[in-house]
Amino acid sequence: MEERSHRPAGARHGAGRTKEARMRLPVLAGVDGSEYAAAAVDWAAREALLRGVPLLLLHASPPLPGAAVPGAALDRLHHVGAWLLRRTVADLTRRHPDLQVECAQADDAPAGALLTAARDAGLLVVGTRGTGGFAGLAVGSVALRTAAAAPCPAVFVPPRPGVFADGAPPVRGAGQVVLGFDAHRPAGEVADFAFSAAEARASRLRVVQAWAFPAESVSSRTLVVTEEDRAIWEDQEVLRLSDALRPWQEKYPRVTADADVMLLHPAEALLNASRSAGLLVVGRRTEPRAAEGRLGPVTHAVLHHARCPLVLVPHAM
Repeated sequence: MEERSHRPAGARHGAGRTKEARMRLPVLAGVDGSEYAAAAVDWAAREALLRGVPLLLLHASPPLPGAAVPGAALDRLHHVGAWLLRRTVADLTRRHPDLQVECAQADDAPAGALLTAARDAGLLVVGTRGTGGFAGLAVGSVALRTAAAAPCPAVFVPPRPGVFADGAPPVRGAGQVVLGFDAHRPAGEVADFAFSAAEARASRLRVVQAWAFPAESVSSRTLVVTEEDRAIWEDQEVLRLSDALRPWQEKYPRVTADADVMLLHPAEALLNASRSAGLLVVGRRTEPRAAEGRLGPVTHAVLHHARCPLVLVPHAM
């Protein structure tokens, strides 16, 4: 097990790196002993193997309340963290002998530690919950905070039974990648991530665009849209989506991309698509409200209810 110290705030920041440079950085996952973290670590290990990069495991020991904490108590926290890391590494290397694993510990709250370490990561992988919270809680505080502020693409993994099955290989060709896309305001970083993920997995890519009738299409008297008008507007959306995707289809010729235009609310369209997906890719705007820990309504909905691992890709808009 290779250990390295956790970089403090102020270390070199990776937000300005190109996609190619980020793809060479480690995949980062947190370890806290919960089944949710175990599912995230297992997913992260497979992704690190697909990318051919190290997996960095991080255990965070949050500061204890009080003015002073006895040194013996801090030592016990560190020993517990080191034991969890050793146990996780032993399990991963037994199942994935080619996986390079690095470990780090941080004296910080889990969300803060992960966000700091993610500055030098290519991908952050988080379980939807941790050891805290209460029964029935869908998404924990760590997932919510990292979803709103991660400086790199972040994956949120729901719990799955049997995630530690012996000999399970990295996933290739299993489960399509779904991309939530807006052809009216295409986000290049998000599309690039989804096409790259589909190519790495040898999977099909399903591009979902939700649309609504133009405001002028509904009569103030009848509130009725004819089937003919609906077909015309839907055809226009399909053409707009196809045109917007052309640069990525040319860049990733090995990826089969299926355009899917849905007359639904975006959250409903994406959640329906997640039922048959291996990975759902959605953009997250890097705007002031993100710094305040708030998510947009569509992002909030898919984070809480997606049926597959969800990737939030930060992008400027």
